[in-house]
Amino acid sequence: MSQNLEVSAKLINDKVQFTGSTRNNQPIQADYFPPVGDGDGYTGLELLLMSLAVCSSTAIVFLFRQHKKEVKSFAVHASGIRTEELPKAFSKINLNFSMEVPEADNVLIEKILKMTETNMCPVWAMIRNNVELEVSFENKG
Repeated sequence: MSQNLEVSAKLINDKVQFTGSTRNNQPIQADYFPPVGDGDGYTGLELLLMSLAVCSSTAIVFLFRQHKKEVKSFAVHASGIRTEELPKAFSKINLNFSMEVPEADNVLIEKILKMTETNMCPVWAMIRNNVELEVSFENKG
């Protein structure tokens, strides 16, 4: 059965600032850099990076727990390199996962990262053939 997801966005100033929301969650502010916008919110590409970071992290933590591994801490840093020509899309995205999973070795982590890329994170699946992704991790466990 397919599931439809919906968001709404509404222009709230005389430039390009929007407020966006989904379900009953708190709204977020989206804007663009001056002079087009005021810079008072996330840009669309920042939201894309956030979506990739959260989606992939959710899958990874879920998979660790499926493997009965305790996740003491988990963080991700995502950064993107934009092209110079229009549209100034990402040409490369770097994902760096920092975690403390004491009972996880590199073989398991790499397996979970591959499962996340190929089966678990729809955001990653949507961009992986369009943008170069460089993935790294550090396990402090």
